[in-house]
Order: sequence, then structure tokens, then C-alpha cells
Amino acid sequence: MSIEDNLRLGAFLRSDRAGIEKDIQRAYDLFPILGERRKQAAGTLSGGEQQMLAMGRALMSQPQLLMLDEPSMGLSPIMMQKIMATIAELKSQGTTILLVEQNAQAALSLADQGHVMEIGNIVLSGSGRDLLHDESVRKAYLGED
Repeated sequence: MSIEDNLRLGAFLRSDRAGIEKDIQRAYDLFPILGERRKQAAGTLSGGEQQMLAMGRALMSQPQLLMLDEPSMGLSPIMMQKIMATIAELKSQGTTILLVEQNAQAALSLADQGHVMEIGNIVLSGSGRDLLHDESVRKAYLGED
């Protein structure tokens, strides 16, 4: 399937054609590379580009909550920065996001609220900013002394 077919698949429960077209354009605005290559087979995209497409497809359903599980896993540092910048942009536009991410620095920098888990248990909770500056978090998860 093409990039555009994948985006349309995300809107399969919708019937508002004008809204669908608007949201496809929004995905292309968020991820210009997808718009440039809209007819390209999605399976030929890089890992980061596939992550962009997955996020765009998810947004096509106009979710009240966008759940992202490890969106930066396996990506180059540059691609990871692009994904995190897009998450920040979505947040600024009012999208509620549940982000599960091992890159604590990136996640806490974006988070309004954060929870640190160890072996399936929440061991710390607080604002992203507070957790980012918490000494125990900095030592254990951010590699700082």
C-alpha cells in the first residue's frame, strides 16, 4: 500500500470526505517527506519514516487520546529529534498524548505528568519538569552524577 493509502486506512470509520482530505493534508504538513512521496509504497520507507506514517495514520481517526509506545526506538538521533519535535507540536495543538518511552530525557522534557516504572511498578510520579530535575532520576535514568 502507498503512503496515502495507509493514511486513508486510518480514517476507515469516517465518512466526512472533506475532513479526511483536510487531515491527510495535516499529516503531510506534520511530515513533509510523506507528502513528497505520497504514492511510494509504505514498506520501502526507513524506520523513522514508517514511524511518521504510523503517527499520521493514527491521527486520521481524530483520536481523543494518542497513545505512543516507544516512538523513538531504533531511530537515528536526527530522526528521533524529528519525532519528538512532532510530538511536542501535537501537544501544543491540544492533542492529549500518552507516551511510553525509555528515553527519559526526551519524554520528561515533553511531559506535563510523568511516572517512572521499575519492574512494572510506579516508583516515582510528578511533573515532567520535577522528575527531570530529581536527583535520583538523573542518576538512575539520565546517566548523570
